[in-house]
Amino acid sequence: MSTQTTLTQFIIEQQRKLPEASGDLTLLINDIAAACKRISHTVNRGSMTGMLGSAETENVQGETQKQLDIITNDIMVEALDWTGHLSGMVSEEVDDIIPIPEQFPKGKYLALFDPLDGSSNIDINLTVGTIFSILAGEDGADARQEDFLQKGTEQVCAGFVLYGPSTMMIITTGQGVNGFTLDQDVGEFILTHPQMTIPEETQEFSINMSNQRFWEPAVQRYIDECLQGTEGSRDKNFNMRWVASMVAEVYRILTRGGIFLYPVDNRDSGRAGKLRLMYEANPMGFIVEQAGGICSTGYERILDIQPTDIHQRVPVILGSKSEVERVTAYHQE
Repeated sequence: MSTQTTLTQFIIEQQRKLPEASGDLTLLINDIAAACKRISHTVNRGSMTGMLGSAETENVQGETQKQLDIITNDIMVEALDWTGHLSGMVSEEVDDIIPIPEQFPKGKYLALFDPLDGSSNIDINLTVGTIFSILAGEDGADARQEDFLQKGTEQVCAGFVLYGPSTMMIITTGQGVNGFTLDQDVGEFILTHPQMTIPEETQEFSINMSNQRFWEPAVQRYIDECLQGTEGSRDKNFNMRWVASMVAEVYRILTRGGIFLYPVDNRDSGRAGKLRLMYEANPMGFIVEQAGGICSTGYERILDIQPTDIHQRVPVILGSKSEVERVTAYHQE
């Protein structure tokens, strides 16, 4: 008899530990997992179906959309809008909140997602993924924009899915972080990485070095020390990694430690950062903290930020505890 634990079994067992649980969150997570299975299949078949390349449109952030950005967004919306678990959704690819159609019941949760993180990698066959966050909403009511503007500490669940050599879902409900690998033969996510923790010490950093001339002094100082290796004050050599896919960067940190930086820079004084708070920084920050790491803007904990807009941007520094603490100390100095 197989002793493998499926995602469905795992979240039901988690639910049983909470007498007040209604089961709605369990069903919602299953719905998200089902959507991500479809996305995985769609991404894997991209070249064969002619879905690669630009859609010749822009999202709300002014970024050129790939065809798969639009397709994967539609998959997420179509998988979640009819289920009765949500009162509204937010997507990176849509300007306004996504309402639940009138013919469907409204639930007590809110879903926020980046349906295809790292989509610039899709044409060169590198790892992409889906990031999602779940918040509590007003049961049975149509969601308003202000309902989504909750701090990251209020998240009920967060996760991301990697579409790489294998398809993996990493998820937390505030009780640690667990990783599941999709068994393509049976169509189930199987628990393969229980209770993931980030090593405190590391010798890897991840940052886009092409932006170096725009960084703040604190980030310049930290990266300079890493690059000096054993000849510098850190007295150890570092390796640099950069995939341009947040899901890949965070997964690497979860498995072998490291630090990921997408700091604020001085190119545009009116923009607070690159990554989106609500459906990138907050869910990834929740996961990283649950795995023993730290997430920060350099000046404050990301999960403590009070959002003012559903597409708000923030600088992001996250990963192994000792490294993030060093960078934040440099900012404070």
